[in-house]
Amino acid sequence: MVLFKRKPVQLLQVPVVEDESAEVWHIPQTGEIFVTYEQYLNRMDFYNQPRFICQITGHSGLTFFDALKSELAGAQEVDQAFPEPLKGPVLRRVQCQTISRIDTLVDMIYDEFKSDYYPGETVTITQKKNGEKTTGIVRDKARLGSKLLPDGTMTPPYSRYVTTYSVDGRDEEISVDSDQISRDRKIFTKSILRSFIKKTVTREAWNGAPWLVRPDISARYHIDNRVPPHLRRDNKEQERKQTQHQKKASQAMNGTHDMNSAANLQNFGPARLPELKPAYKGGKAAKTHGQSHHHHHHHGHDTHNSGMFLGDNQGPLPPVPGDHPYHFPVQVRYDMAPPPVASQPKPEPPPPPPPPPKYPIEDLQLEPRDDYVRPALKFLCSDPPEGIISSNTQNDKILMKSIGPLLETWDTLNVFCEVYKLDSFTFDDFAQALEVANEDTPCQLFTEVHCALLKQIVSSEEDGGKLLIDLPELDEDSSEDEEEDSTIPTPEPEPKPAARATRSSLAKQEAERMVAEAAAADKTPDIQTKHRAAEALVNFDWVEQLKKREFQEGGWELIIVGLLHQLSKKPRYTEACEELLAHLAPADIEPNQDTVRRQYSNLDLNLRVSVLQILCLLTVETKAFRGYMDECSETMTNYRKEKIDWQRQRKQAIEELKTLQDQRKILLPENMPPSPPAEEPEPKKANGDVKMANTDDSAEEPSEEVGDSDEDIHSRRTRRGGNRAADRQRKREEQERKKEKEAELAAKMPKQSKQFVKVLKDIQKKEAHIKKCEEEIAIIDNDLREADCARTRTLGKDRFWNRYYWFERNGMPYAGLPNSSTAEASYANGCIWVQGPDDMEREGYIDMPPEFQDEYKGRFKMTVPQRKKMEEGRTSVFNARQWGYYSEPAEVDSLLNWLDPRGVNELKLRKEILNFKDKIVAHMEHRNQYLASADAEEEEPAKDKEEPKRMSTRTKVPATTESTPYRCLAWTNNTAWEELGHLHSEPPPPPKAKGRKGGRKSRS
Repeated sequence: MVLFKRKPVQLLQVPVVEDESAEVWHIPQTGEIFVTYEQYLNRMDFYNQPRFICQITGHSGLTFFDALKSELAGAQEVDQAFPEPLKGPVLRRVQCQTISRIDTLVDMIYDEFKSDYYPGETVTITQKKNGEKTTGIVRDKARLGSKLLPDGTMTPPYSRYVTTYSVDGRDEEISVDSDQISRDRKIFTKSILRSFIKKTVTREAWNGAPWLVRPDISARYHIDNRVPPHLRRDNKEQERKQTQHQKKASQAMNGTHDMNSAANLQNFGPARLPELKPAYKGGKAAKTHGQSHHHHHHHGHDTHNSGMFLGDNQGPLPPVPGDHPYHFPVQVRYDMAPPPVASQPKPEPPPPPPPPPKYPIEDLQLEPRDDYVRPALKFLCSDPPEGIISSNTQNDKILMKSIGPLLETWDTLNVFCEVYKLDSFTFDDFAQALEVANEDTPCQLFTEVHCALLKQIVSSEEDGGKLLIDLPELDEDSSEDEEEDSTIPTPEPEPKPAARATRSSLAKQEAERMVAEAAAADKTPDIQTKHRAAEALVNFDWVEQLKKREFQEGGWELIIVGLLHQLSKKPRYTEACEELLAHLAPADIEPNQDTVRRQYSNLDLNLRVSVLQILCLLTVETKAFRGYMDECSETMTNYRKEKIDWQRQRKQAIEELKTLQDQRKILLPENMPPSPPAEEPEPKKANGDVKMANTDDSAEEPSEEVGDSDEDIHSRRTRRGGNRAADRQRKREEQERKKEKEAELAAKMPKQSKQFVKVLKDIQKKEAHIKKCEEEIAIIDNDLREADCARTRTLGKDRFWNRYYWFERNGMPYAGLPNSSTAEASYANGCIWVQGPDDMEREGYIDMPPEFQDEYKGRFKMTVPQRKKMEEGRTSVFNARQWGYYSEPAEVDSLLNWLDPRGVNELKLRKEILNFKDKIVAHMEHRNQYLASADAEEEEPAKDKEEPKRMSTRTKVPATTESTPYRCLAWTNNTAWEELGHLHSEPPPPPKAKGRKGGRKSRS
């Protein structure tokens, strides 16, 4: 039977159809009938889910029909493989077994039947005389019991079998023991037995349910399928309740009670005294007993008053409980041991406290904390969600809805700068470029980003000039036909004569016609006056212009208009493109290239972000983009293999170093240096502390070099590629100094054994090799981080499911490209960005339904939104479209103190922040220095003349003699200069003709 969630699938009952002509729907595999098509579709959807399990093979992840087909095929195989003579005995043994686990049941059945054979089975017979093995069939079986031997031991029971085998064409019989016959190993195995039991036996899903053979199988093998009363579910439950009641009663009886009380006497008497005799009405027995036993106490003999263990003159005896008509026998009463002394019942000890939770647990299941509030967020936008933020952290031109696309665009351009052939740039310069770029303030960063993105959409003429993305086709023919048809007046069709026209009907028709004309007049101006992008592109083919890379004088702006106009036919981009076109080609301005250039120059910052986001989304669909990602993936695979190799070498070196250290310990006592004599410190004092002099000399040499070129070394340290040669030279010099010192120390040391010296040298080599392995592993880890560009990885989530990003974490160098024009900034983004939870997380964990909020409030005395407001303070983000950030090193420490490592989310987040904390703090400090220096330059223009040293290292870039008013204007695209020989916004230089050079020279 097919299983769903480890339970058999229950088929639906056949509905009663009163009308035989009614249409019904039928599933032939199950025989189910449905009256409505909706029910049939729902059932078929359920059967087509890949969530069913084949009970015979155990295969999961199948649809119902695949699982049913697998079961039928498996059942047929099991029927053929399992021996027919064993089926009946095995099923009789399995019937009504209460073992819950099928594995235990299979083991038990296999152990019982592996050496037991039944008539009709094909077995292998081993003859005792010559040891020959022949194949025979069991005809009869005799089970013999145990025998009692003279020494008192019992022999185990055994069986004898009458078998038939063929010899020279005739059948012969032989009687053999169980140790002389055997089965084929492949016929009776645990796997086949398990499949057979699964196919033929079922079990209900309650604790203690018996295994029952299916009705059709039990009828075939004449097996009684009636369940014994003690194995039925109702009897099991009743027995369980009775057992619990008896346990409670026994616990009450075992407690310490007053044995003189009526209740204890009632429980104590019948339980310990098996026999009760009627009390004598006369006093003869008591009198005789009192005379014969003088040392016993005297008791009264009233019918309702009987005394035990009471002295003389102690008042009347207590009554017999329950007014029972019997007394204890006199002899028994006096022979009984005295009851324990009555004592007050001790109070039950309080229940033990619940065990402490095993951390980490779900973050919101921890107790709320009112002693510490998360550090306040900063918001870059002009419309923060809540709280008042100081104006120096805001940008009045950016809205909150644009922060996410702005970060996404900056991250894409920097991670894939090699594809776009762009220099890396800081986030602050990027945001400033989008804000200040206009006709009066041309910005190379602003222009280069647009042109680089456009180049990825259409290839150049040299590369074939192909469109590299999928765009909807413009129906130009139909639009022209519509325009022509609109100019030619169309005759109105003559109205059909009504059956009977009256004045009222004619007036009604006239009113309807006027209303329809007014509605058409209202709709028509909206379509015509929205934008005039189509008119601007009448004589302009944006694809051809983009092939030729004609970006000057408003060329790239008009190309963007053409791209947006064609892209607006896609429903996904229609709304955004129409909004942009309404600003770039408004209906009240004559559309042309110069107009579009001016409109884009004055375009709102948020709309510029929207344009760049659309262009980035289009470029990620290109083959060049996907090829770069595949190349990075292959590079990461090679890095991982190389890292594994270095790790293996380090592990082997550590093991060898441990062996060498053990050898050094063994040889150390024989090679201990002698203690220095008392007179040796005097020459050191006379020489002026030789060791300190050596260290001072070694430190003076590099200090002089630093003093000579401090600025050069500072600039080289900020660039990863430019300081490698200097680092290598510095390392060589340090190694030479170390060798000289070691040689001096070795000359002063007493002579040691060659074996000990060799061990010391081997230890130094292994330590150096281990250090080299660790350095290489660290380099490979950094390369893996930079090559991981498939997705932007988060630092983690906090208890309220806010996401934390540090965009330098993967896909780019920590401080951007080391040879970029703004590499002296030494940071890329320099902030930890906080994004609110998405809608599913917010609805599932924070804004929960009222019943869950009430349950949470009953436990923690507050709802989740109230806790969020208390623990986050006055600044919060509430959805995934809201962003805040941290930019100060002190805020990182405060955030780490706020995070609770006992929660699952915040444990991971805290670990990630600690891993990158040094880099994060350093980049925040560099960002503050970079922005402070830029602000100082704006306030003190007189100091700007000393700063052109920054631009002196740039090649192929026109030098600027005066400092720029905005820091983003200092950026230049060095990557394009180096790889293309020109900027993206400039036309490519004409190819140089080799044949004409000589002719021109000769003419001159």
